[in-house]
Amino acid sequence: MKKGLILATAAFLLIPAFAITGVKAISEKEETVIISENSSDITGDGVNEKISLNGEPYEEEEQFLKEIYIDVTTSNEKRFTIPLESGEKASFQLIDFNQDGVKDIFANVVTGGTDGDIYSYLYTLKDFIRKDLSVPDPLEMDSSFEKGYKAKLTITATDKTYLFDLKDRKKYYKKLGIYYKGKLNEPTELTVNTFHSLRPANIGGGVIGLKGIQRVTGAANTDTIAIVESSWKYEDGKWKLIKAEVQNEVNN
Repeated sequence: MKKGLILATAAFLLIPAFAITGVKAISEKEETVIISENSSDITGDGVNEKISLNGEPYEEEEQFLKEIYIDVTTSNEKRFTIPLESGEKASFQLIDFNQDGVKDIFANVVTGGTDGDIYSYLYTLKDFIRKDLSVPDPLEMDSSFEKGYKAKLTITATDKTYLFDLKDRKKYYKKLGIYYKGKLNEPTELTVNTFHSLRPANIGGGVIGLKGIQRVTGAANTDTIAIVESSWKYEDGKWKLIKAEVQNEVNN
């Protein structure tokens, strides 16, 4: 099962489990909270199933859920449980990504707050058979600092290269010893992060796919050099990259 480590045609919010209306009160007798619920036909039998996103908080830290899972009760009384990663925020949405006429379950879990890792899941229960449709892998990129306070980024899938002028960070990089008189002290790669977000989006022609955002950072996690946005379509049993765009936070 692949996990993706943040537009959409419908709002898709990652909801803190401790701030949801309708959550069961946490007590000594009740350890499980219901994060969110929905009712829809996700098996294709014409009858709505009950879908709930549940979690179990740590006793010492109620804001963090040590166990998160999706529970599905079908019309023929079958029960499916989909385990997810532990985390602080979780949500799910029902969308037909593989265009088979039946909605799929797409879920996200975020750990560590706003800047935490994101784990994404996609399942279908058509014909009462659970199948992992997976999610796209983050884009692979080659990146590095270049002489003259510049950076270079190449996206492997598109073979496109982008250059960035980092002169506005000259003092910062000199202080860290990355550059000396405009020259690199040694070859240094940038950090290509996993998905910061992955969410449903209309990718054209009325088709709902996924849009992912990755950050490329330099000397520190807060030193963002580029934002890479990728659009994906589920086609022929796998995810196909439709478009990749690079937005930089410094002047070219």
